[in-house]
Amino acid sequence: MNNIFDTQIPIVEENFDTLLEHKNIKIVRIVSSDRVEPKEYCQEEDEWVVLLKGSASLKIADKKHLLHKGESLLIPASTPHTILKVEKGTIWLAVHILSQ
Repeated sequence: MNNIFDTQIPIVEENFDTLLEHKNIKIVRIVSSDRVEPKEYCQEEDEWVVLLKGSASLKIADKKHLLHKGESLLIPASTPHTILKVEKGTIWLAVHILSQ
């Protein structure tokens, strides 16, 4: 058993740790520094994210979103999204729903 909050904050960018891969689900813990270079992601699978700690602003399909602790959103497959700004030590839980 692991504690989801037992992690180190990176000095720059983000750390990605796969917590579970089972059938068509992949769960990833993401820990962010406050020095994340904005880059666009566009995945082949749906992704549901929830902030367990911290805050972040994202651009999803040209619309800005601000997330705080406890808030979540669904990023549909093939939707461009960019992390614009993130609070140091933000912890995300990302659930990737893979096609079968």
